[in-house]
Amino acid sequence: MRLGILAVGHRLPDWVAKGCAEYVKRMPRELPLSVTEIKPEPRGSKTREQLLTAEKARLQAVLPGYSRIVVLDERGVDLTTLKLAHRLEDWMREGGDTAFIIGGADGIDEELKQRANDTIRLSSLTLPHAMARLILCEQLYRVVSVVKNHPYHREG
Repeated sequence: MRLGILAVGHRLPDWVAKGCAEYVKRMPRELPLSVTEIKPEPRGSKTREQLLTAEKARLQAVLPGYSRIVVLDERGVDLTTLKLAHRLEDWMREGGDTAFIIGGADGIDEELKQRANDTIRLSSLTLPHAMARLILCEQLYRVVSVVKNHPYHREG
């Protein structure tokens, strides 16, 4: 099973890219993690809907091969690390690759949100997209460590 983060955005600070690369490297062979950067649509005089439609098309171009889509959204389900680990175990039993989508500055197209299997949030706080990417990388490594009984995560 593959895990993929599809993130709209570019020009990450070096420390974010290095942090993400570190967690990607730590993932076990049977659960590889990749981070794919999706080019945001140039703003110009376009409406929000036009921006989201263009970014949706770019996301859809890289979604084939993923059987499960998880959208990150501020209105998504608030999960603890252990609850996300249980979901990961369920997904592993079901099989298929999982894509986590982080939208751009204007969010994610509503049609793509409706297509998602799950909608989760990382925090009640508003996070910069680069920070959300790094936190998601760390959390995916953490939930895999829970599933594999690795001592990285300590509860209580």
